[in-house]
Amino acid sequence: MNRATIDVWVGVFVAAGFAGLLFLALKVGNLASFSTSQTYQVQAKFANIGGLKIRAPVKSAGVVVGRVSEVRFDNESYEAIVTFNLDTRFQFPRDTAAKILTSGLLGEQYVGLEAGGDGVMLKQGDRLRLTQSAVVLENLISQFLFSKAAEDKDAKDKK
Repeated sequence: MNRATIDVWVGVFVAAGFAGLLFLALKVGNLASFSTSQTYQVQAKFANIGGLKIRAPVKSAGVVVGRVSEVRFDNESYEAIVTFNLDTRFQFPRDTAAKILTSGLLGEQYVGLEAGGDGVMLKQGDRLRLTQSAVVLENLISQFLFSKAAEDKDAKDKK
């Protein structure tokens, strides 16, 4: 092989390596979900969203049915308003419940939808009424510690 052919092949492998790194970076950053499918927006209010971020998945029965598009604070109710885009292929009843869940013990947070039984389906701009806020690990630990301290105090008082 002559020098020019070797240089061309090295260039091809370097370009393929950069393309692979770009693909992995987009996948890890949750940016690789470029979708051209039609969506409709739905909102939900939560008392606490934990670490929920924009572009977090919206799942139902473990299937990604949409993405979080906006998170903002409501100055009147002092709650977070989460807007998410749902794929039009997936239709949900109007009484669907939304929960903020965590993948694993310390994984990323996502919105979980549980379909209701209403005959009327959600449409563009609807707001979900049934919501459950994120479980904050620090609050669970503090509740556990305070309950243990109260049990110890009760045990000492009975002696």
